[in-house]
Amino acid sequence: MTNLDRELWPDDGLIKHDLLRYYIEAAPYLLPHLRNRPLVVQRFPQGIDRPGFYQKNVPAGAPSWLKTCPVRHSDGKITEYIVVDSPETLIWLGNQSCLELHPWLSSLGSLDYPDFVVFDLDPMEQSTFSHICTAAVAIKELLEELGLQSYPKLSGATGLQIYLPVKPQYTYRRSRDFAEAICRRVHHAFPGITTLERSKERRGGKLYLDYLQNGRGKTLAAPYSPRPLPGAPVSLPLTWSEVAAEAIAPGEITLENIWSRLQEQGDLFSPVLENRQALPSL
Repeated sequence: MTNLDRELWPDDGLIKHDLLRYYIEAAPYLLPHLRNRPLVVQRFPQGIDRPGFYQKNVPAGAPSWLKTCPVRHSDGKITEYIVVDSPETLIWLGNQSCLELHPWLSSLGSLDYPDFVVFDLDPMEQSTFSHICTAAVAIKELLEELGLQSYPKLSGATGLQIYLPVKPQYTYRRSRDFAEAICRRVHHAFPGITTLERSKERRGGKLYLDYLQNGRGKTLAAPYSPRPLPGAPVSLPLTWSEVAAEAIAPGEITLENIWSRLQEQGDLFSPVLENRQALPSL
């Protein structure tokens, strides 16, 4: 471990030592959601006040004991992804100033068949947190009508994401089509606050219901991943009652104050790794 006093969140007085301590203590919660998946990271070697960058390939000079996975993409290129399977790997990533952890939606051995269908609720300038929660609850209720259970989490930035765990037997195209069908129903019910418009310039400031994250190689911030934003927020699993009550706002839970919640509630997102469900036809 090197440069432990380097400021990563300068305005909050948080240094690399704080990040490493978080990764060590959060490992029991983080590792299950990272294990056996290709990982994309976002690194900020000089802290969040300086430009960061995304990294997919394992960097030159990485230790030989890191677990990696070669993945061939549609353009024929091969990327050698890191796979996080131990606290030691998390610590090494922290020492590389990896402030954001983005695992794939599918696992090694079934990379073409995702484990989750995801709904990414991305607020624009006219969106409120109430709009986000209204749309999220609408998605949850539509899924419940189909006999499906889903699980919400704050992105750690301004949005909210919903995971629908499924059996890894559906293509990404099938997952995306299913998510699109649900999002269209929600948009039809709430056209005044939601949009399906891909172009930011044409969204009219409304909440974007993003179903396109359901694609091979696309990623979302892992549950409990830090985010490179002021305050050091984390991507936080919620209960549906918290969403309905708008009880916890984006940015409210950080890598400094998350511990009492984890001790009281444990990993609210553990069911997404176990509750594999069949996708109905729509």
